Amino acid sequence: MATGKKLVIVESPTKMKSIQGYLGDGYVVKSSVGHIRDLASKKDIPAEKKAAYGKYSIDIDNDFDPLYVPSDRGKKTVTELRQALKGVDELLLATDEDREGEAIAWHLLETLKPKVPVRRMVFHEITKDAIQAAVGNTREVDTALVDAQETRRILDRLYGWDVSPVLWRKIGSGAEGQALSAGRVQSAATRLVVDRERERMAFVSAGYWDIETQAIPRRTDGLAEHDAFAARLARLDGASLARGTDFDDRGQLKKAVVVLDEAKAHALAAALTEVATASVTAVEAKPGTRSPKPPFTTSTLQQEAGRKLSMSAKHTMSVAQSLYEQGYITYMRTDSISLSTQAVQAARAQAVALYGDTAVPANPRSYKGKSKNAQEAHEAIRPSGETFRTPSQVSGSLNRDELRLYDLIWKRTVASQMSDAKYETTTVTLEAAAAGQRAEFTASGTVYTFKGFLEAYEEGRDEKRSDADKADDQSLPALAVGDELRLRDVEPKGHATSPKPRYTEASLVKALEEKGIGRPSTFASIIDVILNRGYVTKRGQALVPSWLAFSVVRLLEEHFADLVDYDFTAALEDDLDAIARGEQERSAWLREFYFGSEAHTGLRNIVDNLGEIDARELNATPITDAATLRFGKYGPYLDVVDPANPEAPPRRVNIPEDLAPDELTPAKAQELIDAPVAGDRVLGENPDNGKVIVVKDGRYGPYVQELEPVDEQVDAATGEVVEAPKKKGAKKDAAPKPRTASLFKTMSVDTIDLDAALQLLSLPRVVGADPATGEEITAQNGRYGPYLKKGTDSRSLDTEQQLFDITLDEALERYAQPKYGAKRASSALKEFDADPVSGKPIRIRDGRFGAYVTDGETNVTIPRGVTVDEITFERAVEMIAEKRAKGPAPKRTTRKAPARKTAAAKK
Repeated sequence: MATGKKLVIVESPTKMKSIQGYLGDGYVVKSSVGHIRDLASKKDIPAEKKAAYGKYSIDIDNDFDPLYVPSDRGKKTVTELRQALKGVDELLLATDEDREGEAIAWHLLETLKPKVPVRRMVFHEITKDAIQAAVGNTREVDTALVDAQETRRILDRLYGWDVSPVLWRKIGSGAEGQALSAGRVQSAATRLVVDRERERMAFVSAGYWDIETQAIPRRTDGLAEHDAFAARLARLDGASLARGTDFDDRGQLKKAVVVLDEAKAHALAAALTEVATASVTAVEAKPGTRSPKPPFTTSTLQQEAGRKLSMSAKHTMSVAQSLYEQGYITYMRTDSISLSTQAVQAARAQAVALYGDTAVPANPRSYKGKSKNAQEAHEAIRPSGETFRTPSQVSGSLNRDELRLYDLIWKRTVASQMSDAKYETTTVTLEAAAAGQRAEFTASGTVYTFKGFLEAYEEGRDEKRSDADKADDQSLPALAVGDELRLRDVEPKGHATSPKPRYTEASLVKALEEKGIGRPSTFASIIDVILNRGYVTKRGQALVPSWLAFSVVRLLEEHFADLVDYDFTAALEDDLDAIARGEQERSAWLREFYFGSEAHTGLRNIVDNLGEIDARELNATPITDAATLRFGKYGPYLDVVDPANPEAPPRRVNIPEDLAPDELTPAKAQELIDAPVAGDRVLGENPDNGKVIVVKDGRYGPYVQELEPVDEQVDAATGEVVEAPKKKGAKKDAAPKPRTASLFKTMSVDTIDLDAALQLLSLPRVVGADPATGEEITAQNGRYGPYLKKGTDSRSLDTEQQLFDITLDEALERYAQPKYGAKRASSALKEFDADPVSGKPIRIRDGRFGAYVTDGETNVTIPRGVTVDEITFERAVEMIAEKRAKGPAPKRTTRKAPARKTAAAKK
């Protein structure tokens, strides 16, 4: 029955309320909660389709036809959406305006099969005017955009599922036992980080010296101390002095310059100190202008948030998503740097209001990007609305990180329409004669005559390679040729050239964009993947590749060269853009990529003709003539050959976890080789049974162990435990396992004594019996810390020392309290309203692997680098929705049965 109502489907539940309010009672707004279906996993492929779709869930012989299946969460969503469709006259698909959103709209259309008219509604900001305008300006679903997204998904499945198994067989496991993976973009990103580390490893530092001084002008009334300025030696007898930029990465000079060593620098400084005077030989003043940067794109927002706010790319996008869904900024996935006419007017008006009429140029600024396919978005990222809200106006509605990011976006947008900054740079040359040489010093100073856009905002900078090469930024006094100056604090300075800095998330995002690898909307997830796989770790802001990454990249370079070639990877992105514009045909492009052509070796041909891969050689990096770095099951180690006995099995030396690859120099390797071997230390004999007590440092931490008193087990000369010879015919595990106990966190392998070890081995300790029930209460040290146990009932203890100290009365007092008591009441680190899907309250709890978000049904670990305070209700809903969309984890066998039913139902 016709009701006159229209159903609007958006992606995120957090948008529903705002959009419903803007559209009114004539509309019903529902959410798809992201994707409702995806490529099938192998277990979800029906038996009758296994032959065609079994390897990839893609029929590669039938135009690469994909097999999609709904997720468990998607089934529930589809049921709800079909019910909502029954009472409406029209369907508006209002998913996000990028390729991903277009694909979601298409999947909804394919799955719901609506009988009512369907229109595609797009908007780039969630404001009343924008939403109402979008309703009146709809279009059809763009099948070219859908094809581009589907091609990308199929391409990534083919790449990952063909190449990743090679890594599993030849390299092993990643971080914390995770399976390694290869990906079209993640592999190229990993190679970038590894290549930078290779450059650092090959870098040869060069040393050079210069001289710095304070120059003080002479006036008629004496020295003008307040006009002192810094100057640096630039030339000797007319020849330029070496600077860091004059050396290449091998430490060799690139041009003819004078290189001062330490002795010469000190001698010249002493001579100049004696002379202590100089005269001005040249004064040069040059005017200049600086223009503002364009407003933010996805990439530049991630870079600048990393530089100025120390936010990871992933966290930046999460906060930006929240700001967008709350209606504070425009859509945050865009390559466009243009602004609408209304936005330009708003930015100019705000600049004038804050900084005066001269703050803006006569004509509005127009920015045009280089991207051929600017992420299908209309504008750059900016504050929403026709009149921008200042950060102070929204501060009460946003959390800390939302406000910081909004402030950054607001400043950048306003500054982008402001006037150029004007400055004047003055360079002064001073000359002094000393030790028979003519020494020329230079000093530079910049004065801004009009700050322009700098009143509002200045873009941050990535790390420089050498502090010594930075231009002076100081104010110079008025000087003229012939003026005399006094030199004070003449000081020789030694410098060393530095390798290129490691990538940070910000600089890696910039490199990916410059090379055309991936899309800005995917950069955050790319970095997240290479961190989670153990290919890269963070040291402060720097991204440090692991030796695992070296092995992976070497395998890909040697056997899949095209797939990690930067130009090839960028060309794939251009091709996907061409498909999005309707200039290339999806299936024809996939055929060439997979099966190959005269100009291109297809992925299938590469995989089918890999030949032999020597895994041992692949995981080997020579460090010295005797030491080879290898990556094994438990991480990196050195294989050390004894030069006196090269036929003997090599000795293994573990590499410290915190040692970066470029820090494993031959000298450091020798230091590790020469370090004394930490054997198992004998603490003494257990007086109760005569067994030997030793302390060991094992894979899972230090522990004490009780061994049988066999003579061969203790080396009399060193006091270290050695392996006892095995008896012939002895059955494996015939003897009982020796008692062991982990050391407390407060204990050390080097300082623990026999008494402390015996105490540890005495656990669990009987505290006493409950007089009411007669049950025995014991104090035990468990996997998750110290606790009391009475039958099946347990209570946590506050400290490890309580294992030995707690009395029966104190234990009974703990059991008299509710099991969780006040602790459970406050165990949630943060609480929110109910999840819109499950209807259950959302909480943040502290778990074994860190803090996590849960609604009682779905648990999502909070990513590294994100704090509890940074999680908003909207972000929590999104995290839970994303986890639901992925379906149950494969390891949970209890969820396998529903998965088989899905396949059966499909059949």
